[in-house]
Amino acid sequence: MSTIRDISFRSVVRPLRVVFATAQGKKRMMQSIIVRVVLTDGSTGLGECPTSISLNRESTGVVCSMLHEMKQQFQGIPIQHYEPAIRKFRTEYSEYPMTISGIEVALFRAGLAYKKLTEHAYWGGKNRVVQSDITIPFVTDRSFLEHWIRYASQREFKVYKLKVSGNIEHDKKVLSEVHYMLRKAVEEFTLCLDGNEGYSKEAFCRFVDYIQANNIKIEFFEQPLARNDYQGLKEIKELSPFPIILDETVITSSDAQRVAEEGIAHGVNIKIAKSGIGESAAILAIAKKHKLKMMIGCMTESMIGLSAAVYLAAGTDVFDYIDLDSVFLLYHKNRFGNLLLRGPCFEIQP
Repeated sequence: MSTIRDISFRSVVRPLRVVFATAQGKKRMMQSIIVRVVLTDGSTGLGECPTSISLNRESTGVVCSMLHEMKQQFQGIPIQHYEPAIRKFRTEYSEYPMTISGIEVALFRAGLAYKKLTEHAYWGGKNRVVQSDITIPFVTDRSFLEHWIRYASQREFKVYKLKVSGNIEHDKKVLSEVHYMLRKAVEEFTLCLDGNEGYSKEAFCRFVDYIQANNIKIEFFEQPLARNDYQGLKEIKELSPFPIILDETVITSSDAQRVAEEGIAHGVNIKIAKSGIGESAAILAIAKKHKLKMMIGCMTESMIGLSAAVYLAAGTDVFDYIDLDSVFLLYHKNRFGNLLLRGPCFEIQP
């Protein structure tokens, strides 16, 4: 039985290809902490703790401080026994989910390496190709929008997720312009919206009226209202002509259970970067049981973290919507381990 010999971590900062703008703010750089776990038999695993506008308590300084504390409790224990400690940390430090997820992924991967099992096989190995959407940030600059849509269309993206703000007049303008540009640039496309908690119920209803009056087809609307506005979310779910998918509302399996039991939304967005391995698997099981729509998403992580979500998506092959585009917002290589990036697709090589 192999034990945890060492846990180390380092900071990574990389420029984004575009300003990542949402209803909650803007960022121009990717900042993450990379975690490395080494076992006594030499097996290793990497994880990533990203930083986020929506979870702004988790600065790189805070992440490193927490990792120092967790490192002391993990070192020397058998790799097969790390999960109870992760569950304990999730309870004690619920406001720092990405930090816990980063170290959990590293431990999970070290354990798989010890067992000589791939992530793809662990999740079921059902598919080898995953096709992502691409995000259009909330930017009112028409020249930027034209440039970004041209860039994405040339790389054969077919699904576009537009960030909207909750400011109705701005959102009407941006949506109309983006829809027009996409019709010119892409023969067939799917358009989704992401509110990042920016809307009120009234504003959402007014925006839906505008969308329908202008015959704009929307695949789904992600997190229009505040994460804890359960009653408002439940009400707009009944009114919405397209599925409501929850992101910020759902981090734990308890969150997903409440959404399912109370009928708060049509579906959930599962993010390993926030929920880690164990909770992501539990959320997935709840979504399946209650026939919720399933989306897999990301933060602004590099391929170290993003690859965990790619393997989950490919291995299970159950997701209705795939939003794994963080690497496309970076200046990136087209190969990472056995993952090949080809246009909007991740291909898992034998």
